Amino acid sequence: MCDIADEAFEREEWERELALKNRKLPDPPSPVCRNGDCGEKSQPGTSYCSPECREDAERLARAERQRRVA
Repeated sequence: MCDIADEAFEREEWERELALKNRKLPDPPSPVCRNGDCGEKSQPGTSYCSPECREDAERLARAERQRRVA
């Protein structure tokens, strides 16, 4: 017979699996810099041509998220 601790454990496992299935996966690396109109070839293993382009893109993404009205 199941007790309340077993039921809580099963519920926690189910919620963890659900959260892992629904998480947003990162975008794969892009061969072209993703910073707006840059268009330069990105560095191997990244999606940007330089750290400055990555910082600019992240800054713009943060500003866009803050601008949205729910």
